[in-house]
Amino acid sequence: MYIAQGRQGKLGMWKYLPIPILFMGVMGLNYLVLLLMNADVTAIIEQQIRSKGKNQFFAESMIIFVFLLAGLFFWVKYVHKQSILSLTTSRNKIDWGRFFFTFFLMASFIIISTLIVYFTSPGDYQINFKPVPFLILAIIAIVLIPIQTSFEEYMFRGYLMQGLGLAVKNKWFPLILTSVLFGVMHASNPEVEKIGPILMIYYIGTGLFLGVMTLMDEGLELSLGFHAANNLVTVLLVTADWTALQTDSIFIDVSDPGTGSYEIFIPILIIFPLFLFILSKKYKWTGWKDKLFGHIPAS
Repeated sequence: MYIAQGRQGKLGMWKYLPIPILFMGVMGLNYLVLLLMNADVTAIIEQQIRSKGKNQFFAESMIIFVFLLAGLFFWVKYVHKQSILSLTTSRNKIDWGRFFFTFFLMASFIIISTLIVYFTSPGDYQINFKPVPFLILAIIAIVLIPIQTSFEEYMFRGYLMQGLGLAVKNKWFPLILTSVLFGVMHASNPEVEKIGPILMIYYIGTGLFLGVMTLMDEGLELSLGFHAANNLVTVLLVTADWTALQTDSIFIDVSDPGTGSYEIFIPILIIFPLFLFILSKKYKWTGWKDKLFGHIPAS
């Protein structure tokens, strides 16, 4: 049982609380400051990009996750005395086959769906390919994006999922709360400012999807692969001037962002369930009720 893996370390509420409180506190403070200052996040990003260039700004935005992931691993290993393997999976070793399966599944979906939209609505995309800036971007993204997405997965679907599950002795509460917190983390993104608070449904739904994947598969490998592919392929393939990650991608989305069902509800209602169906068949998932809503034994 994945959540029970947290017992391999030295338990104690004081050990679990500082990391999420510090991380969410910084995120909340950042959002509050922007709100009180009535700051235009998009304008701030545009100014930084004009000053530094897209690649430098992107690298600076991502480099902090190197320290965040290293800090989380240090805390887990030396304060909790828990192995990184037990934070990652309930299996005897990390199953990289699972990681790469969801990585290539999601990467293929993004590439194919983007090309379909490009050829059916070419006016929505502007070709932006510049060989040298793109090569630099690719190097930065391949190194740093997996670190960024791994931190988010280890924090929400790993550290918090295990800690909350052991505290409340069930699985549904950590699944719901980590999904909500994952969504809240994105509240200050310029996409939310541009499209509106309804976009939070997508972020929370994505967190729920990744949480279900983790609990059903008893490990983080699938969610790590999915999340890495989603962010890496997106920043290389297509970005927009109103998103948090603006890069020298192959395409620039110049369409007017809206709040239609395609952008928000189609992934949640169709794509994510389809992915779960594919994974459930491939990995022969059973016992959905117990794995998602069951109790966790006291010891």
